[in-house]
Amino acid sequence: MSDDGFRALVLEDDPDSAEFVRIALVRYGGMRVDLASDAEAALAALRRSTYDVLVSDIQLPGRSGLDILPEVRAIDPTLPVMIVTAFPTVNRAVEALREAADDFLVKPVAASLVVERATELAQGARAAREATRQRVLAVGAHPDDVEIGVGATLAAHAAAGDEIVILTVSGGGVGGQTTTRHLEAMAAAEVVGARLVHLDFPDTRLDPADGLITAIEQAVAEVVPDRVYTHSAHDRHQDHRAVNESVQIAARQVPSLWCFQSPSATIAFAPNRFVDVDGFLDTKLRMLAAYASQAHREYMQPDVVRATARYWSRFSPARDVEPLETVRASETVARASAVRAAPPVDGQDSGAPVSLAEPRVREASG
Repeated sequence: MSDDGFRALVLEDDPDSAEFVRIALVRYGGMRVDLASDAEAALAALRRSTYDVLVSDIQLPGRSGLDILPEVRAIDPTLPVMIVTAFPTVNRAVEALREAADDFLVKPVAASLVVERATELAQGARAAREATRQRVLAVGAHPDDVEIGVGATLAAHAAAGDEIVILTVSGGGVGGQTTTRHLEAMAAAEVVGARLVHLDFPDTRLDPADGLITAIEQAVAEVVPDRVYTHSAHDRHQDHRAVNESVQIAARQVPSLWCFQSPSATIAFAPNRFVDVDGFLDTKLRMLAAYASQAHREYMQPDVVRATARYWSRFSPARDVEPLETVRASETVARASAVRAAPPVDGQDSGAPVSLAEPRVREASG
């Protein structure tokens, strides 16, 4: 991410003003720029992609640029916001600062000043993200397992700028044609910018003692993840249990390990961590849609995915949630000081180690 040019989102309903800012940032700032003409389009863009700076007008059709700042912060707490407006009243400036805008410029403004201020904000955001960036490894037995279990959580990690690796240990030949499923897995990983590692262990015959532990150990050694997501041991599918056992051994040095729910999970699945994935379900559905060969399965249907996320929200203040079982959770002091965590629900505490959530992966203890 640090090798890429800065990315800016410009929220401006006046076409001429939007083009002025876009050209300035592209030509003189070397930025990649997306445009949004209203608040809803901007929020949708922020949910899809990661930006280094938001340049916004105040007066917009519908909600103003100030009205949406709390939602912008909820989607990406690290994103700096620069207000550029033709309404230079003191009240407006105070309101913008109170609502956590990071800079405030008054039109007409020189292109050089827009570029200078936007670049400074983007540099600060990029540095903050790099300082708290995590390496995430998600391990599934078959293609689509990871996406079903933590697709929205991975989307939140991607939005935070984290490095994501999806390790799929079998080709899923029992559930479909392996070549097709591999291509689908690649397309799904691409949605969140994840790197896919796809092994060819035999579907339905995974055995921790038959090279599976060693293969996962090799992936862990290469990725050096800060956190791992994998199957729960409370599952009817033998492959899922085998992967859980193998990951527990292979990732024994990884500080944070969580287990996700699959459609074959048993009633013993007992989550105590509930990840707030508000705004990321659409990305999860895009990942699942990549698996066209599995579209006939009930658990892949969008209404079922949404209903499941809503069901688990009863344990969290969030609207949409993905549930996790905590195996262990450990964060460094430096990391913890830079992130925000959702409070436990109703004062409950699972007794598991407390884990603070990285930006945009907001968690509540159960």
